[in-house]
Amino acid sequence: MAKKRVLMTGAAGYVAAQMLPTLRARYDLVLVDVTGKTRRGDELADVTVVDLIDPDRSRYATLFEGIDAVVHLGYKRRQGANPMDHFFDEKQNVEMAYNVFRTAYDAGVERVVMASSNHAADWYEHALIHRRGMEVVDPYALPLSDNFYGWAKATYEHMGFLFACGGMDFRDASGRERHTGGNLGTARKMGVVMVRIGAPRELDIALYRGDPGTYKRDLGAYISPRDLTQLFVKAIDAPRIENEHGVPWQVVYGISNNTRAFWSLASARTALGYEPEDDSEVKFAADIRGVLLGDGAGGGRVG
Repeated sequence: MAKKRVLMTGAAGYVAAQMLPTLRARYDLVLVDVTGKTRRGDELADVTVVDLIDPDRSRYATLFEGIDAVVHLGYKRRQGANPMDHFFDEKQNVEMAYNVFRTAYDAGVERVVMASSNHAADWYEHALIHRRGMEVVDPYALPLSDNFYGWAKATYEHMGFLFACGGMDFRDASGRERHTGGNLGTARKMGVVMVRIGAPRELDIALYRGDPGTYKRDLGAYISPRDLTQLFVKAIDAPRIENEHGVPWQVVYGISNNTRAFWSLASARTALGYEPEDDSEVKFAADIRGVLLGDGAGGGRVG
């Protein structure tokens, strides 16, 4: 059987590096980034250097031709120090997400798997979870964030729904709306999986000295490289991802099977068949005993 052809953006980045060995073996990859070097300065010889924020999609449209699935990890880092100014950089990230969705859609790509973030709904965490006002955040709760990074990620998710629901072809040639006669929803439905990635990094205990609350939080948010890779593979390969309304659109949290988890994995397990293998409580047991069982660590699984 021929390998699926998968385009990955942000291929020189930190998250991509954790998955590339497995994805290279499993798929025929097309790698895209704004640089040909990894964070460590290593050359990524087979990456195509292109800026997907460029509104002229004809400059990179050919890369999407013949692609079965797109994995979008590309992200432009914020420049401004003032959080109120982060809108301008995040607006460009939203534009890049649109360019990826639109170019994939026009090329007939069947599925886009996009890196969202836990921050798409981080207001619940900041305002409720750590104050014991909520136990678990459901992936289909209204995405509410208290920062522009999370706002952008939530916007990715809503934008993805537009491309998945087949509801954009609702005007005739004159621009008049066509809401009768079965015309609404006649556009192609492109499958979309939004992965709200948690903490995809090893939890170096030296960085948490004197801050057990943040350490407990990150233990709940942790995702191991093999669980991260499994989740994205499942998101690419799951045969059907329709929700209860028949829309091929899923929002899933990207965490391991953590004892201290405060985000629900229900949609990841049910829609994608995700079966995480790791638990931060086990993986970092020695550090947990040394830091969280001493004086001043406080109670509770988070906060």
